[in-house]
Amino acid sequence: MTDGVPAFPMTRRCPFDPPAELGELQRDEPVSRVKLWNGSTPWLVTRFEDVRTILRDPRVSADSDRPGYPHQSAASAARRNRVKSFINMDGAEHAAQRKLLTGDFLVKKMEALRPAIQRIVDDLIDDLLAGPRPVDLVPAFALPLPSLVICELLGVPYEEREFFQDITKVMISMDAAPEEAVKATDELLAYLSRLVEKKAASPGDDVLSRLAVSQLGTMTAEQIAGMGQLLLVAGHETTANMIALGTVALLENPAQLDLVRSGDAELLRSAVEELLRYLNITHSGRRRVAVEDFELGGQVIHAGDGIIGASDIANRDDSVFETPDELDVTRGARHHVAFGYGVHQCLGQTLARVELQVVYGTLYRRIPSLRLAVPVEELEFKNDMLVYGVHSLPVTW
Repeated sequence: MTDGVPAFPMTRRCPFDPPAELGELQRDEPVSRVKLWNGSTPWLVTRFEDVRTILRDPRVSADSDRPGYPHQSAASAARRNRVKSFINMDGAEHAAQRKLLTGDFLVKKMEALRPAIQRIVDDLIDDLLAGPRPVDLVPAFALPLPSLVICELLGVPYEEREFFQDITKVMISMDAAPEEAVKATDELLAYLSRLVEKKAASPGDDVLSRLAVSQLGTMTAEQIAGMGQLLLVAGHETTANMIALGTVALLENPAQLDLVRSGDAELLRSAVEELLRYLNITHSGRRRVAVEDFELGGQVIHAGDGIIGASDIANRDDSVFETPDELDVTRGARHHVAFGYGVHQCLGQTLARVELQVVYGTLYRRIPSLRLAVPVEELEFKNDMLVYGVHSLPVTW
């Protein structure tokens, strides 16, 4: 804490819970100043309804080019200065780019992928059961599943997975130097730009091919690549972390694991929503900046003030969720804000839900004796990354 203003982000004491200081702020000072890496002091919003307010309020902008926008790190600021995706745009600009992709992520289309996702999950589990023990579940299962799915959807060769997975680690690191982040961004953009140009000449049945055929000329190959980069990075990294972290949480809550293992489709849907609410892997908050003066939670927020919607503690608001610090897979938690809220709500949320439903409904049933191979205290959690999770997960059975 400096001059009475706490530093953000804070440190977790329990790997599954938001930092205790966030709960105190939610109770005593729900809209308050925090200090970031660069000395700026944006507003931190911690209550559920207030977070939803800033995520839907037209007086609040997601545009990362605006002065006062609270970047997560120097590397994050440098990356966004190099290429800005539609999640950091407003109004017509945001709507136009998002509209190009909404048809590819319709609920019906994502549900149609369920049998293919089930086959991938079963094949990966077959490989686990035939292989050595213990095994690190992250590279053996959690990371391949969403990587395979997003590669197939986008039209990115899965053989390139080590390349884009390694680059992603640099891009989402809180500790990366700005030049490292920009170099990684440039490398991935260059690769995807070349891929877009190839698909324009010889299209397949995939998102990048469709964008290349329909948009090249209106958009540059690099602009299309920028959209592909967002989908590729978010499409594998977030789900991979939910698979691994969700597994740890369930293994540490055996009664809840038993419910998931024996549950029907409806319970699995409920379990996915509860784990999304409970774990909140987007732990650095939803970043915004005010474009007009307005009042929130008894504070006057001025135009140009940075704002962080702390979705992790918002999803633990006891005015919305009863006993919010308990994991309860039977809870009706679909109204959580783990995917954001409003016009910027996560485009790929239906795909993530389907993937997680298949994983949670299959892995623990097919390997009922699955357990951690090391004490949970020895696991290294991703406090250093923009997306929270676990770096490795040794398991056995």
